[in-house]
Amino acid sequence: AMDGAAPPSSPAGLSAFVAVSQLLGLALLASTGAWLGRYRGGVGWHSPLQFNAHPLCMVLGMVFLQGDALLVYRVFRHEAKRSTKALHALLHGLALLIALVGECWAGRAGLARAGCSPAGDGLFSAGIIAVFESHRTKGIPDMYSLHSWCGMATFVLYLLQWLLGCGFFLFPGASFSLRGWYKPQHIFFGITLFILSITSCLLGITEMLLFKISDSYSHFVPEGILANTLGVLLVAFGLVVGYMLTREEWKRPPLAEELALSMDFKTLTEGESPGGGS
Repeated sequence: AMDGAAPPSSPAGLSAFVAVSQLLGLALLASTGAWLGRYRGGVGWHSPLQFNAHPLCMVLGMVFLQGDALLVYRVFRHEAKRSTKALHALLHGLALLIALVGECWAGRAGLARAGCSPAGDGLFSAGIIAVFESHRTKGIPDMYSLHSWCGMATFVLYLLQWLLGCGFFLFPGASFSLRGWYKPQHIFFGITLFILSITSCLLGITEMLLFKISDSYSHFVPEGILANTLGVLLVAFGLVVGYMLTREEWKRPPLAEELALSMDFKTLTEGESPGGGS
């Protein structure tokens, strides 16, 4: 753009969809908090209620923040690429951290129910091993449910996706051709992991309802209706974000200076002249 010229406006409809996505995200958090607060006793630090932080953190981190991280390149269309890239990585990293806190909270609750002290056991061990310990004390088999399979696979793959994304795009080192090869894989797995995260949440909601209110769930009790509403909101949020990501005309256009830098980077890493064929 020329100096003094106003930045181009967002494509028609994009701002409305961004607003709808954020309203749905806030509704997700409000519904999760209402469910846990009204029917599951809330969230506590030094009590078995610590376990209730697990669904709250997963909805906040692995759905809402992950969705917002995916939308960074749609919302911040005219800012510097490096700043947009850093924000994208930061939001994904924050989502991972919050998800890990949720696992640790659940694990500390498992230790408390098992009669063990969570102090001194280490953050990671309290988050992972204690969940299995809680299952053993209750006589529940480990990793038997579809929710546990999908949830664990999603978290591990999401961490790997974040590490690879930082290695390829945020830090120097990867060549132009290597970045070009990995970018479609990164985009595909980013959308796939977002879908898997929502799927895992839906499975977790259903599993929790069947454990807690299996006798009354089929009678349309208020807790079941609220939890089902949360599930519908999860699907709606996923659909809105997915629609925005697949609209070709809403993709972030490269700035003129970015195209020049891209050619310079290709020349440095591949040894090609800017005027050569690609």
